[in-house]
Amino acid sequence: MTAIRRNLALAALALLLPLASGPVGAQGFSFSQPDDSARQQEQARQERIAAQLSTPCRAELRNKKIMVLIGEVLSNGTYATQQQNYGPHFDAINERLRALGLRTYTPEEIRRQIAQAEIDAYFRNDPDAALAASKRLGASFVLRGLISLQATRSPVMAVNQVSVNMSFTLSGSDGRRISETQAQTASYAGADVRRMALTLVNEKADEVVATLYADYCRNAVPPARGKTAPK
Repeated sequence: MTAIRRNLALAALALLLPLASGPVGAQGFSFSQPDDSARQQEQARQERIAAQLSTPCRAELRNKKIMVLIGEVLSNGTYATQQQNYGPHFDAINERLRALGLRTYTPEEIRRQIAQAEIDAYFRNDPDAALAASKRLGASFVLRGLISLQATRSPVMAVNQVSVNMSFTLSGSDGRRISETQAQTASYAGADVRRMALTLVNEKADEVVATLYADYCRNAVPPARGKTAPK
């Protein structure tokens, strides 16, 4: 009986071994194995940003000044463009540009030298007014950012949901478009919807600035001497 039981055990083991070495075993499956797809996506994002930021940039481009303007698309389709209302959003982009060695104006310099009506012209795509304003400021390039916020109430959870859409257009003072990029993101939020929106803007700022920087260094042409107003 002992020999029979031993033979049956060996036979059962022989049947189970092929199952263990099948597709699941071949993939090294484990219920405790973490899903690292999020880590891989983040790594790919960081590599893409690093590649864009390594784009060679001519010294004469680094010395040209960029005017950064931030506006918001309101629910009725109009624009809110009072720059003093978007200081933190401005800083999210502006500080990253300066960290890359590019020269930008402060919001105070822009408000001191350009009238609100001329700032509005940039967002209305009025080329004549925009050109006149950039010449008076002495800006060689203009970066226009538009932010659209949407807050809704989650039908499942009793919390706010915030989605942010950003579009940025970098142009020469002559209106020639150099770069255009967009970013979208969303999250749950508490009572302070605008604070969460700023958090989302900061989360996407690295990608936005990397794209703008690479396009600027590749595509921008420094204005000829004498073509812009003296600083």
